[in-house]
Amino acid sequence: MASLIPVSDPADPRLADYVRLRDVNLRKSLEAEHGLFVAEGEKVIRRAAGAGFPVRSLLMARRWTGPLADLLDGVDAPAYLVDDATMESITGFQVHRGALASLERLPLPSVDSVLTAARRAAIGEDTAGHPGISEPHTRPPRRVLVLEDLVDHANVGSIYRCAAALGIDAIILSPRCADPLYRRSVKVSMGAVFAIPYARMTNWHDDLGRLRAAGFTLLALTPDQTATPMEKASMGDRVALMLGSEGDGLSSHWLDEADEPVCIPMSGDAMSAGVDSLNVTAAAAIACHTLMR
Repeated sequence: MASLIPVSDPADPRLADYVRLRDVNLRKSLEAEHGLFVAEGEKVIRRAAGAGFPVRSLLMARRWTGPLADLLDGVDAPAYLVDDATMESITGFQVHRGALASLERLPLPSVDSVLTAARRAAIGEDTAGHPGISEPHTRPPRRVLVLEDLVDHANVGSIYRCAAALGIDAIILSPRCADPLYRRSVKVSMGAVFAIPYARMTNWHDDLGRLRAAGFTLLALTPDQTATPMEKASMGDRVALMLGSEGDGLSSHWLDEADEPVCIPMSGDAMSAGVDSLNVTAAAAIACHTLMR
């Protein structure tokens, strides 16, 4: 059962996990050093805890002790109670959802283990009727996204949300891709980052070969309208769709490694209006929907 601890001093060292949440460089250093991440809002906190991430502590307005009573009963961690002004002073912004949790990271699986047997959990309701993670099942993945060097945390979170909604089994990240467990990624995904198994490559140059060795057809999504329209692409039983960075798209090396470049056809009106591509999250949503067939 959580210990409810009122705190009035924003400089209290017990609140260090929540200090200056908007400072990306500070958070990267702090979260890497202590192996933690921060979840914001009731739904996301429940989904993180339901996915098995140990709760280090909670920071919340007192009004949240009621709605979160069952969760507080089930965790052995301090719950620091603060007023809104103190919370804003600690975090650097107004926390509209009124509750934060610091959780411990779990070890990431290897690329090979994710490709062999993806552990996929659907976002739903737990037995008490609260949003959570349903019982997982294990099966080899058939549809996988591979993200190369996406650096915007909101884009990464949005892609996870699309992937969870549209049946993607797993996600593979390049070494320099943004952290899915950074607070903004988690928030934008609405907890979908906990529903899809993922792994991070250790070798950007060679690790695509691991997907091909596992039987995946590699499709490279490109704005080039001379590429194969995605709905006409050759899709076998196992498909890995590669998405590139927000600015430059996929690197020439990854494009060369692909079995087939594919595009989302643009209308003639769009091209004449100077719109030659979609942003990466919109493209990911359309592409994931196409992969469902």
